[in-house]
Amino acid sequence: MSAALRKTAKTDFSERRAWQQFGAGWLPLHGAVATSGVSFEWHDFKTHEPFDWGQTFHPGTIEICLNLEGGGAICSNALETAFGPMTVGFYRRGQSRGAGLRGMRQARQRHQFLTIEMSFDFLRQHLGEFVTSLHPLVREAVGGAPEASGIGPVTRLNSRHQQLLASLRQAPVLALAQPAWYRAKALETAAEFFFVARENEELFCHRQKRLSTERVERVIAVLKENLTAPPPLEDIGRAAGCSAFHLSRTFSAATGMTIPQYLRQLRMERAAKLLRSGKFNVTQTALEVGYSSLSHFSHAFHETFGCCPGLYPLKTPAQTSP
Repeated sequence: MSAALRKTAKTDFSERRAWQQFGAGWLPLHGAVATSGVSFEWHDFKTHEPFDWGQTFHPGTIEICLNLEGGGAICSNALETAFGPMTVGFYRRGQSRGAGLRGMRQARQRHQFLTIEMSFDFLRQHLGEFVTSLHPLVREAVGGAPEASGIGPVTRLNSRHQQLLASLRQAPVLALAQPAWYRAKALETAAEFFFVARENEELFCHRQKRLSTERVERVIAVLKENLTAPPPLEDIGRAAGCSAFHLSRTFSAATGMTIPQYLRQLRMERAAKLLRSGKFNVTQTALEVGYSSLSHFSHAFHETFGCCPGLYPLKTPAQTSP
């Protein structure tokens, strides 16, 4: 395809018509591929029929999808990749209109996901010097203008990805600073997902960060599963694959709380939910969340919510805020 035709294809493509049926369920957050080379969009909608997601992919782009809820699939030639709840991945829409990248969102589901779409020109401008360290799907786009489409890896959303998604939905900077902030976030996500270690070896710092995140998530899962009678720290450490001492340091650095403090926070959140339901009195609630002493439970609850548990359901949300 000639440069003139590529330019025409980029400027006359619009996804707006495809999203119109969902109204406010499609929310452009910042940018436009045709003008700035990158766009951020938030999606939150329900559909009774399968939705042709592929019609929204701009030719000549790579898109990252952080998928919170709802199921979808991306197909390219004989390859198909599923996006389930709490997953993240990327895919390339080739330069040609008939590049063969198809996408479908499942019917009768709520779909919540955020996309970051980057043009080949944007990628060349910012990642050209790193071309040998990029995933092949991105490397080909940086090195030229591939006609073919392709699908990258899909992995689980971790806590760091979720924090990134939350910040992207509401930029924490002044409006006049948002173009620079979003551009920096686009490069941050590119660094997170598009780079691969040489010779298929994971970089030491990346491996340590990944292991730390996995261990923290494992601890939280164990605590939630054993809220009333959590296992000893040594057993949790064995489940996470490290010593209790190392796990404690890792967990505190990641969450800002010790493991016992985090456990108490989980218990208090569960206790508040039980009391709001009206189905449990204070004594029953204390036992349900692992407290055998009513006085210890009342003290912890008062420290967390600023009132005794017996009065909590009677308070307004503003009065019960910590």
